[in-house]
Amino acid sequence: MPAIQAKEYPKNLPLSVSFLGLGAMGLPMAGHLAAAGYSVTVYNRNPAKAEQWANEFKGKVATTPAEAAKEADIIFCCVGNDDALREMTTGSQGAYQSMKAGAIFVDHTTTSAEVAKEVYQIAREKGIHFIDAPVSGGQAGAINGVLTVMCGGDEEAFNKAKPVMDVFSRSVIYLGKSGSGQLAKMVNQICIAGLVQGLSEALAFGERTGLDMEKVLAVISKGAAQSWQMENRGKTMLENKFDFGFAVDWMRKDLGLVFDEAARNGAELPVTRLVDSFYAEVQANGGNRWDTSSLITRLKKV
Repeated sequence: MPAIQAKEYPKNLPLSVSFLGLGAMGLPMAGHLAAAGYSVTVYNRNPAKAEQWANEFKGKVATTPAEAAKEADIIFCCVGNDDALREMTTGSQGAYQSMKAGAIFVDHTTTSAEVAKEVYQIAREKGIHFIDAPVSGGQAGAINGVLTVMCGGDEEAFNKAKPVMDVFSRSVIYLGKSGSGQLAKMVNQICIAGLVQGLSEALAFGERTGLDMEKVLAVISKGAAQSWQMENRGKTMLENKFDFGFAVDWMRKDLGLVFDEAARNGAELPVTRLVDSFYAEVQANGGNRWDTSSLITRLKKV
């Protein structure tokens, strides 16, 4: 279980919170909440993982999402996809079955904007709140408590939840009505796809010229070519290390959401579609669980 990195937490609020889903992201995010002094109840499909988390962070374990949500003021969630979110919210044992009036469900899963709007509307009908709040920053960002959170939903509910989200985040921004957070995450993933492909081509090109690419990275990362991807993945790409961050399988899932939304709004995404086909090649070569920087493997021998 990765240890969270201590940080200076915002001032505690007298709230009881729950966290549904203790994957690579959810586990450290929930850990920061406990370390900040909140009373945290967790639920995970694998009960053993929940018990392990509770032993380390002195939290409580629930056997269903509904049980976890029953007494909570804010319920956080970070699961895999649209169907998993529905299970956590409107399912027969979902949180919506027991949430008290005025409670807030904050979803950090990357989903379609459509499912965010769907479960938001159901929440309104039940007198509870739903915020779509996908994150960027990867597992390292979750461990270090420096995630970027993109939020959609009712602003009043957002304002109540934001101080708690600040516990594991560097930036928490309200973007508008329900679905806005998920749409912003799609913009984020489009940017990442193009950036990683460009970085891959540049590094592979430079290696073929015989340049000392670590020195090249040192100089160009201080100029106009600088990016988070270059600073955090450039050196590991040169070293053929791809066990960091966000897996190719998850990136292709996210890009599928992007393409579905583009079909609705008419956006043209020629470069993103090309990069997605390159990720499909990485998958075919056994790189499903490599991180997204593994695009470079298509361009050089590993």
